[in-house]
Amino acid sequence: MANQYGFYVDQQNCIGCFTCQIACKDKNDLADGLRWRKVHEFTGGSCIEENGVFKSNVFAYWLSLGCNHCQNPKCVENCPTGAMYKRKEDGIVLVDQDRCVGCGYCTWSCPYEVPKVSGKTASKCNFCIDLQQEGKNPACVDACIMRVLKFGPIDELRAEYGKVAEVKGLPSADITEPSLVITPHKAAIK
Repeated sequence: MANQYGFYVDQQNCIGCFTCQIACKDKNDLADGLRWRKVHEFTGGSCIEENGVFKSNVFAYWLSLGCNHCQNPKCVENCPTGAMYKRKEDGIVLVDQDRCVGCGYCTWSCPYEVPKVSGKTASKCNFCIDLQQEGKNPACVDACIMRVLKFGPIDELRAEYGKVAEVKGLPSADITEPSLVITPHKAAIK
C-alpha cells in the first residue's frame, strides 16, 4: 500500500459545534437520522466544598469521528459478500453498493459502530474520495471552524502529532489499528 490515509483530531481544542457532522450529512445528502460522522460529547466531574472553598473537576469535551479507515478493518473481515473492501492505493475502506445485501455484519463488527444500514444496504464515510480526486479536502475538514480536523497520509500525521489513537470512550486501538491520531483533551487521557 503506497499511503494509508487517516484523520487527525485535536480533541483538546474541539468546541463541539457539530459543523463537521452537518457538513458530512449535507455533502452526502444523507437521510434523516443517518450520520457518517458523529460528534460524541463527554461530560462529568463534580463540585465539592472543602472548608468553605469550592473545588471543581467538572469537564466537557467532544470527539469527532467518521470512519477510521483501519489498518485491520473488522467490517471488511466480516463482510460475507465482500461488499466492504479496503483500497490498496490509499487504505480507504469503501462499500460496493452493488454487492451489499444489508445484513449488518459490518455494523456489528466495527467497534466504532461506523457503518450504518439504511434501507437495503450499508453506507459509511468514504473519506470524500470524490473531493480528494479534485484536490480538495474532505467536507468535514474544510467545515471545521476551529481547524481541529486534518487528513492525509497517516505516517505524516503521526510524525507531526504523535501516535495517540486511544482516549476514554474509544475501544482499544489494538482491535483494528485505526488510521487516527488524536491530541487528547486532558480529561480524555486513558
